[in-house]
Amino acid sequence: MTSQMNKPLLVDNKGVIKEEVNLQYHWYLFLFFIVYLTSFLLPSSIFMFYIWYAFLPNFLKVSNIISVFTNWNSLLSLLFMPGIILACYIIHLFFIAFTTRWMWAITERKSPSKDGIIPRNIPSKTLNYYHIRSFMIKYPKYVFSKGLFPWLLKWLYNFVGTNKIGKGTTLEEEVGADKLVEIGDNSYIGVNTIITSHVVEGIFGNISYFKVKLGNNVTCGGMNGFGPGSISKDNAYLLPFATAGKYHQLKGDNYYFGIPIRKIFPKKVMDYLKLTPEDLRKNKDKDD
Repeated sequence: MTSQMNKPLLVDNKGVIKEEVNLQYHWYLFLFFIVYLTSFLLPSSIFMFYIWYAFLPNFLKVSNIISVFTNWNSLLSLLFMPGIILACYIIHLFFIAFTTRWMWAITERKSPSKDGIIPRNIPSKTLNYYHIRSFMIKYPKYVFSKGLFPWLLKWLYNFVGTNKIGKGTTLEEEVGADKLVEIGDNSYIGVNTIITSHVVEGIFGNISYFKVKLGNNVTCGGMNGFGPGSISKDNAYLLPFATAGKYHQLKGDNYYFGIPIRKIFPKKVMDYLKLTPEDLRKNKDKDD
């Protein structure tokens, strides 16, 4: 990871340092195969042991199909098969999270994650580990979010330590939001919400890397966005497509809409929902 540090710097006519980004493919492949192989080692061993010593002799090699349903060993080996598959799958998920957590902790000790601007034209350990961590979390996120138990994605983030997600918070399928994000309790993050703690300023420009903090009871209707360093206090309600840019702060206890995001007032609410004063009066009469 230090090979980039030894490269000579190139300076253009204007005195700007030019340095190619260190792609570190060898580290990406190494980390991916470590996570991938270790996650299958134990569950595949358990599954093959069950196949060879229980399912094969008691079910697959039975010559009389009637005895499958009359012999307890044959019947139990068949009934336990779905449970064995499910157990192996859960063990597989756990080892993905465990191995990722172990390697994530190593990178954090080498170069802790913190808010700031990361130059991409100057070789640094911070830049190298930023790219390594960005790659490392992609496979676990994909496996958990696309698997049988997508709600375990919240547990993955908390267990590995990439994010802090509060109790009762629901994460729908989202874009980004895999590191340096903090969400409070009982919040709802709607479909295709983009929560990004990092953006690249132009092609191979500097990286703005700042934590995104959302409070308690924050509701994102869907297709919303939060840029690096954005903060939302408690009880903020975002209508679909409302987007908060970098370093934007929402005071909460209000409804928000639009790009750039802003508070929505009663007349705007009525226009958005296509309501008339007569509709509000009818609704009030029903409540009374």
